[in-house]
Amino acid sequence: MKLLTGLFLLSLAPLSRIAPSQTAPSAAPIAGTWHGFAIAHHVQVPLTLRISGSAANLKVALLNGPDEAPASSAVLTGDHLAITFSDYAKNFDLTLTGSGSDAKLTGSFGNQTIRYPITLLAPGNPVPASHPGPTTVDGDWEIAVPNIRGEKAWKLHVEHLNPSLARAVIQRIDGDTGSIYSTDPGSGVYTHFSAYGPMIFRFTPQPDGSLIVSNMMSADLNPPELQNLVAHRPADARELALPPPTDIAQQTTVKDPNVPFAFSFPDLSGKLVSNTDARFDGKVVIIAIGGSWCPNCHDEAPMLEDLYKRFHDRGLEVVSLSFEEEEQMKNPTGLRAFIARYGITFSVLLAGNTDQLNEKIPQGVNLNCWPTSFFLGRDGRVKEVHAGFSGPANPAAHEALVREVTELVEHLLAEPVPARSAKN
Repeated sequence: MKLLTGLFLLSLAPLSRIAPSQTAPSAAPIAGTWHGFAIAHHVQVPLTLRISGSAANLKVALLNGPDEAPASSAVLTGDHLAITFSDYAKNFDLTLTGSGSDAKLTGSFGNQTIRYPITLLAPGNPVPASHPGPTTVDGDWEIAVPNIRGEKAWKLHVEHLNPSLARAVIQRIDGDTGSIYSTDPGSGVYTHFSAYGPMIFRFTPQPDGSLIVSNMMSADLNPPELQNLVAHRPADARELALPPPTDIAQQTTVKDPNVPFAFSFPDLSGKLVSNTDARFDGKVVIIAIGGSWCPNCHDEAPMLEDLYKRFHDRGLEVVSLSFEEEEQMKNPTGLRAFIARYGITFSVLLAGNTDQLNEKIPQGVNLNCWPTSFFLGRDGRVKEVHAGFSGPANPAAHEALVREVTELVEHLLAEPVPARSAKN
């Protein structure tokens, strides 16, 4: 689940609240890079917004270190700033107060269910000093976890991009956290604020060479055993007889691999789409379980669309079974925006809400990761299941996964096409 530094300094446009005739025509009255924080479960998580463009064509992006995520829309009405991230169905609702260097943007971020208080200071305010951190934490680690989703370890990778900017990513079985950054590596604090929401960790080196990984905002969310986890170098973990991270192909299975995978759900126009439809007869099918709220599903979508475009003419079908949060079920605006953002042309079906996953997919065994993909051969039967998705924030794992999935699809497409009766 994805992250933000809130402290990465970029060139700033000056703040001005004077009459439009005295302002450069191309600049919005609040243009610049605003630094501040969100309050998430009693913890301050750094947050940075870059605002640019004209008042009539405002553009806003969330900044995380060198990464940026553009908003779908931004509208300034008087002193009220509304910023929407449609593909996550979330928004900022902010009010501008004060002027010059004393100006602030305050309000909240979230959806109808969860909202985080927000405070941002005007461009030009001093940014906290950075303290270079130890590069001894750089490299690969394995975090021992207490049997989460059946897994016993997560992967952690840390690297310094320069003395004052470090980057980390945690890879779980369900996917990676996205890049979490520290502009003060000496503090050991790594953060991320994305359209999904906030995240904050502290990495503390120990005398024995291990690393304490503290989730600094999860006290209200997770049991105590997840607050301070211990990470070891992979070689040290093997010497200590600690189990390695779970293979993504071993996490989820099906009850009977000899039974064709069954699905029947409506698309966004209300048309029912089922595995018994003629269009799937003799085809290789990827069944992608996900949801527009899921950051790792966002990471996976471009790969699925690329595979569909490359191999559809050779017999590949891709079907996304989307499980949405309750507020999206009546009007799935977030899912529509998700489809538009990634230019998805394969079938997207509205399967149910997030609590109905195992009810709606009864063939799955230990199906508990978002996303999860079932790979069906030309006979309609499941040949392989992949849990989670390694995104671009974990380049080596991402490239290896894309290569593996591509090879699997090509292998399945090379199988002979059976008679239709073989699937029924």
